[in-house]
Amino acid sequence: MALVLHNTLTRAKAPFVPEDPARVRLYVCGPTVYDFAHIGNARPVVVFDVLFRLLRRLYGAGAVTYVRNITDVDDKIIERHRQSGEPIAEITQRTAAAYQEDMAALGALAPTEQPRATHHIGEMIAMIGELVAAGHAYAADGHVLFHVPSLADYGRLSGHSRDELIAGARVEVAPYKRDPADFVLWKPSAADEPGWESPWGTGRPGWHIECSAMSRVFLGRRFDIHGGGIDLVFPHHENEIAQSCGAHDGALMAGVWMHNGYVQVDGEKMSKSLGNFITVRDLLDEFPGWGEAIRLALLAAHYRQPLDFTRDGLRAAKARLDRWYRVLLAAREAGALGPRDTADPEDSGTALDGAVLAGLEDDLNLPRALAALDAQAGRLAERPDDRDVAAAFLAAGRLIGVLAQDPETWFQGAVDTDVAAAIEARIAERQAARKARDFAEADRIRAALAADGIVLEDGPGGTTWRQA
Repeated sequence: MALVLHNTLTRAKAPFVPEDPARVRLYVCGPTVYDFAHIGNARPVVVFDVLFRLLRRLYGAGAVTYVRNITDVDDKIIERHRQSGEPIAEITQRTAAAYQEDMAALGALAPTEQPRATHHIGEMIAMIGELVAAGHAYAADGHVLFHVPSLADYGRLSGHSRDELIAGARVEVAPYKRDPADFVLWKPSAADEPGWESPWGTGRPGWHIECSAMSRVFLGRRFDIHGGGIDLVFPHHENEIAQSCGAHDGALMAGVWMHNGYVQVDGEKMSKSLGNFITVRDLLDEFPGWGEAIRLALLAAHYRQPLDFTRDGLRAAKARLDRWYRVLLAAREAGALGPRDTADPEDSGTALDGAVLAGLEDDLNLPRALAALDAQAGRLAERPDDRDVAAAFLAAGRLIGVLAQDPETWFQGAVDTDVAAAIEARIAERQAARKARDFAEADRIRAALAADGIVLEDGPGGTTWRQA
């Protein structure tokens, strides 16, 4: 089947038809870099990483451009600087690097482009100037504001009336506004705040104009897919549409708008006050080496539905991956996979299970695709020497962004190099004891390792180990 996607703008699923199949373009709103990313921030990363992988499979890796921005000028960053005293440049550099590390640990591919807002201030100023010239924006008291009544169909993405939007946005009441719904494109900066020279004085951009300008720089006035969390539908994405339509004679910036659902923790909204605010970094510290399991747990529900993240769910995801990796290990031992097999899911010549691909092409129906992958694992378990089934299973897993590790490495987990060397030394001692027919000593070494959580498995290729 052809790829079908749900469009928030039309509130319906429809076949995806790119503007240019040789240049498929995707933009997803990225982080504001003032703190570590939490699991709510991580969900859109893994969801749209799956879409990125799928588009590369369907259209070719070189035909897909994926842009995810980094917001490194924002009031939250300024406030963090005032609280901590740490220079803004150091805050944004440190937290941006941490974000990249954490998302890589979840198996997310690097986007094609990752523009930083502060590197494109000139393009933002130019776009604001176009909006002023077109009568959609005005300067007042050092600010430049978008005049919402100038756009007749403002609100079409969220589907709310103008009065509902004003109430929901808790818009700032300011005497310089012509209309209560008007929002900031440019704001003045105090002497101790980041600022750039502009026709309206020294200041900095509003949040919404950043994405409109950066998407235009890298993807053009109109592109194929704009993604993000459902919390961005209003006001952020609504205002992006207004800005881009206003600057481009009404042309809509993206053909398809996709939004993933909220993340809850143990059935409750995640918040610091409830003490259930979980960062990706905290989870990786608590569960070392479980990056793929965290990814799979974040993909357990359909992306448009709310996701209840629990540690039991994370453990279930880890157990599921354990089953899949055991099947791969058996296939290797049976000769169906080589020790460094790299089935490439982006190669259209690599066979994929039809049910897995059908699930992904049905608006990224991950529960359906994962169930098909379970079934495929079952078939491989019954026929571990079947090279075609093994290659298709491995490719399907990697298309979803899992099964990226060597099976033995997976079962050994995140173990320090010195610890791993010590385990290997104990295995060598056990092998020497067995060779000398000192089976009591060999059993003692096995038992001692088991007490430390290390399980030994003897096979035709020798002895391997894994964490219990």
